[in-house]
Amino acid sequence: MYVVIMAGGRGTRFWPRSRTTKPKQLLDIVGEQTMIQQTVERVLPIAAQANILIVTHKNQVDALKQQLPDIPPENIIAEPLGRNTAPCICLAAAIIQKKAPEAVMAVLPADHYIGDPSGYCECILKAVQAAKNRHALVTIGIRPDRPETGYGYIEFAQNSGLETEEIYRVVSYHEKPDTEKANQYLSRGNYLWNSGMFVWPVATILQNIERFLPNIYREVTDASGAFGTSGFTAILTQAYEKIESISIDYGVMEKTESVLTFEGDFGWNDIGSWSAIYDISKKDKNGNVLSGDVIPVDSRELFVYNKHKLTAVVGLANVVVVETDDALLICSKDRVQDVRNVVDVLEKRGDYEYL
Repeated sequence: MYVVIMAGGRGTRFWPRSRTTKPKQLLDIVGEQTMIQQTVERVLPIAAQANILIVTHKNQVDALKQQLPDIPPENIIAEPLGRNTAPCICLAAAIIQKKAPEAVMAVLPADHYIGDPSGYCECILKAVQAAKNRHALVTIGIRPDRPETGYGYIEFAQNSGLETEEIYRVVSYHEKPDTEKANQYLSRGNYLWNSGMFVWPVATILQNIERFLPNIYREVTDASGAFGTSGFTAILTQAYEKIESISIDYGVMEKTESVLTFEGDFGWNDIGSWSAIYDISKKDKNGNVLSGDVIPVDSRELFVYNKHKLTAVVGLANVVVVETDDALLICSKDRVQDVRNVVDVLEKRGDYEYL
């Protein structure tokens, strides 16, 4: 079994802590370890370090090598350009196939919170067995506990004959819904949150990428032949300049047949915003999550991160405050998804020192 960890994102919703050269997966967002360190540690019971591959942006390679000294350096694979998840997965699968043509690979994001690591590993192993036995594409879904509008949903068949194996056939994928639809999905009972975690034989996913994304398949697999040589970076850059940016969900999973899903129950949170950190953190009697020297006066349900100076918050509720050496964010918790818009403004202004 191989594990591929996708670690190339920018984490723009975690500005001002998350920056281009040190995005959220390289930060200690939850706990003392960084998120990538936590992700690697979680899979060590089921995957050898030699079988863990990390695909990232070229700007993050050195930092990853420093944070993960026990991962073979050649297993940290640099993408020259951001092209979403389909090219990333195609590249990793092609590299693995040359080493182990019959291998099964689990594809995991680098920035999730998992409350029950042992249950997480157990679920992945079940998915590996199903993928191997059925030559199938398997996705891990999460049972929704609220009408969440920030996640995509997976609709599954309730009577597909596979229930005794704790696995279901996927009927369709649904993009992030409005509140009305999210409530409908919750009440119907056959919808899971799309976690972005996948398990499949490398041969099966490559066959599907070749079928639905032939240009990506051709360019990336051709370039993968140079992996481990001095010319690999230049060849891969040329390939990435010719391909589209597309997710594996859009490019393959929504088009192919016989996708299976396992229901994961292991304390999952995708840590997509500052409010997600608030949700999983221990709170004081006023519902505040405070880090650093903070004085809250008549304030509740705050999230404050400040390691540099005394911060006083008076008469506010439901607010996020995050300070770094050079920037300060103040935001309603209801608007944390819009923090990425700050990054857009900074890019337009050319203020790259804050990116």
